[in-house]
Amino acid sequence: MRRAGPASILISVLGIGSVPMMASARDFGTFGPTWSIAEPDLLAVIKARLEAARQNGKLDAMNQRFVEAAQTSVRRPHAVAGITPATSDRRWSFDPSVTLSQDIRDARGILIAVQGQRFNPLTHLNLAHSFAFIDGDSAAEREWAMRQGAPDKLWIVLVKGSPTDLMKATQRRFYFDQMGSLTGKFGIAHTPALLVQQGDHLDIREVALPQTGERR
Repeated sequence: MRRAGPASILISVLGIGSVPMMASARDFGTFGPTWSIAEPDLLAVIKARLEAARQNGKLDAMNQRFVEAAQTSVRRPHAVAGITPATSDRRWSFDPSVTLSQDIRDARGILIAVQGQRFNPLTHLNLAHSFAFIDGDSAAEREWAMRQGAPDKLWIVLVKGSPTDLMKATQRRFYFDQMGSLTGKFGIAHTPALLVQQGDHLDIREVALPQTGERR
């Protein structure tokens, strides 16, 4: 018995085994105009458009807008969404403990904590700084933050405003809570707020300042 070839198997699977195969080709005529298939070189198209943009000055203008937008973003990042001025004092404790996914060893290879253990890093180290979170556009909050500690003991973190402008004005370093990563982690919803280490936990408080009438 002769084994079926690949073509026979394909025909059988597709259900067209009963269709007779033609022994010769036949010309059915032309049904419309035809063109050869051609794909444009995408890279060549992009290069051509960039060259045209360079010649008419649009490319330089686009680059300038990009540089200006980048500089603006660095000078004044997007404000952290959802943070509002504190209208009442609030205070809570934050436990930084985590469940370890792997063993932790020190620089000498000595085992500090094992995988699966509940580990609190504050039992092994102290924070070098406290943190004040403020709206940098508020003069009242800026003044409050300056009174909370010296630059070597307190980092001032903005949720709104321009850290570069404030650094120039005060000769003190300011930071920015990019995308609200810190305020979100610690549950801070209002400013000004102060975060200080107290033993093996963090003490966090939001402070309601006297109303000054300034626009926020």
